[in-house]
Amino acid sequence: MSEPMRYSTPPVELPLLMDREPEPVEGCAGCVELAAVRSRARAVGDMTTVSDCNVYLRRHPEGHR
Repeated sequence: MSEPMRYSTPPVELPLLMDREPEPVEGCAGCVELAAVRSRARAVGDMTTVSDCNVYLRRHPEGHR
């Protein structure tokens, strides 16, 4: 059995990612809708939905190629 840790460990520092938000593809209704949902979510402070929309927008362009 291992000994319990008797001292505090330093905090883990994660990098701060400052990527730009993905832009909707011009002429794509799906991209436009995701951007609109993201904008409305940001207006009410729903940053979880903003983040989700960014993920969907990043993945969505795979269908445009």
